[in-house]
Amino acid sequence: MIQGILLAAGSGSRFGGGKLLHPLPSGEAVGMVSYRNLRNALPDTLVVVREGDEALRELFEKEGAEVLVCEDAHEGMSRSLIRAIRETADADGWLCALGDMPFVLPATLRKLTARLSGGSPIVIPAYAGTHGNPVGFNRRYREE
Repeated sequence: MIQGILLAAGSGSRFGGGKLLHPLPSGEAVGMVSYRNLRNALPDTLVVVREGDEALRELFEKEGAEVLVCEDAHEGMSRSLIRAIRETADADGWLCALGDMPFVLPATLRKLTARLSGGSPIVIPAYAGTHGNPVGFNRRYREE
């Protein structure tokens, strides 16, 4: 079982705050589209939000998402990732997507998931020779 993790606990400070609640031209929030795309590819998806971000937490919960609050998210993205992995320690691997990437298509997410399920230890997408997100890794790297 590959676990989807949507990292949505950043403060969006460079954006001026509230980035994941910002509406796209469709009217949907950036974070919600990112979540739906990941959930479309991986039904077992967990969303990590920072403590105190009630509006975002409520938005995801209304959608039926499993939401995990990360109390120390202010210390950096790794804290959210560690929290999510500990919460889902029985997974065979994790695909970690960013909440501010609503244009990563479910087809791309499914390809990465298939490679993880097929035994690839680490998956990283690339476009025009540049590596990007989301990334995934097999459970053998859990402790690292």
